[in-house]
Amino acid sequence: MIYAGIVAIIALIFYFSSSSGSGASGAYDAFAQCLSEKRAVMYGAFWCPHCADQKALFGSSIKHIKYVECSTPDKQGQTPICIKEGIESYPTWKFADGAKIAEILSLQQLSQRTGCALSLNN
Repeated sequence: MIYAGIVAIIALIFYFSSSSGSGASGAYDAFAQCLSEKRAVMYGAFWCPHCADQKALFGSSIKHIKYVECSTPDKQGQTPICIKEGIESYPTWKFADGAKIAEILSLQQLSQRTGCALSLNN
């Protein structure tokens, strides 16, 4: 229960730090919003370099992606939601049809998988 609270606090810090700033739109805001609307979820860990690479593909638009933190703060365990979802490696994408893909996906792959149009915001 304590871990869940700590993870929630970390998630809130990440959310507010990634959504604060100039307020300018990211290049892929509409695409990222569409992914979330289509129930695409990224599962990852704060210490995972591949997760950082995946997030970097979205730039500041990452704030629109449904992201679930799987690591406990001590990096030694996994959160209950990720255990329940059967997440075994990071990043893992889960889609509305229940399919899971455990690797870095290009924006084009995500577009093909979800039907979300990949275009830069104006």
